[in-house]
Amino acid sequence: MTRRTPLACALSSLALVSTAWAVEKPAAAPSRPSIVASVGEVTIDASELEAAGGARLFTIYTQEYQLRKQLLDDLITKRLLEKEAKSRGISLEELSRVEVEGKAAPVTEAEAKAFYDQNKARFGQTAEADALKQIETGLRGQRINARRTEYVASLRKVAAVKVMLEPPRAKIDPVGGPTKGPESAPITIIEYADYQCPYCTRANVALKQVEEKYAGKVRIVFRDFPLTQIHPNAAKAAEAGACADEQGKFWPMHDKLFANQTKLGVPDLKQHATELGLDAEAFGTCLDSGKHAADIKKSLEEGQRLGLSGTPSFFINGRLLVGAQPYEGFAQVIDEELERPAPAAEPAAAGKKSEP
Repeated sequence: MTRRTPLACALSSLALVSTAWAVEKPAAAPSRPSIVASVGEVTIDASELEAAGGARLFTIYTQEYQLRKQLLDDLITKRLLEKEAKSRGISLEELSRVEVEGKAAPVTEAEAKAFYDQNKARFGQTAEADALKQIETGLRGQRINARRTEYVASLRKVAAVKVMLEPPRAKIDPVGGPTKGPESAPITIIEYADYQCPYCTRANVALKQVEEKYAGKVRIVFRDFPLTQIHPNAAKAAEAGACADEQGKFWPMHDKLFANQTKLGVPDLKQHATELGLDAEAFGTCLDSGKHAADIKKSLEEGQRLGLSGTPSFFINGRLLVGAQPYEGFAQVIDEELERPAPAAEPAAAGKKSEP
């Protein structure tokens, strides 16, 4: 029996899907008419429906976009690989064997043994020889997947693929609150986070990578979203961030809080301020007074109006990204945004000059 490669299996699945659709063409996505209902002579238009749905509809539109984008990427990959195989006069199986399996680095015995030694507890009572086979298979699969992604990306670049599918975007005013990065940056990331949320700490690591890799191209805006029902210290920690901001040290406090999530009681917060070199008396007075509690509540309510229910949540140029995303999750959206053509300037009104 001929062994089928992962890439070939994926292509075969796509081909089967295409064949099925050829037999029975699916209905197109439903259009959204401007008038959606009438009550007697009074009509209800789509804008009223959108306003009523608000955040709930935006979340659904985002999920729909993500599914369409994945399906579109699969179709683009299929077309690119078919074109490349045809141009070289070989089968898709052969293309996969040469460009993917053949160029993915093999897993050495030393690498498998090193992984086993570092993760023995994960294998329980499994014999070492069997564990090593599992490790070799798993690491090999990871490398093949990585090579496949790299190869498809190279084909996309040469083919100058352009995607016209537009994602839904939330309109959020980035003004107000702590920011990092130039205001003129083409990418604005608005983060809603909770200092007691472990997933936010993981996302913070990825954001550090984003800042480094896209220096000068990204502006980060922080918004508080304390989930007080499960994180009792989150709201006061958010106030600590605001009090530190008064002394120009929001971001050092921000990092300090995420690095010490088990130490967010009021005494701990004051200790953090001292360690960061803040005016301890001024910080303590600010924190004890609760002067920023209303601001934290306002930020939380804003996030709720946007449909957020968990942290961390990000809006990258208005595009929703939820959860403890790895660096690659941010990079994919950022790269797509950087590749988008700049919006055309709106024409100046008659008799008026456009501002510089």
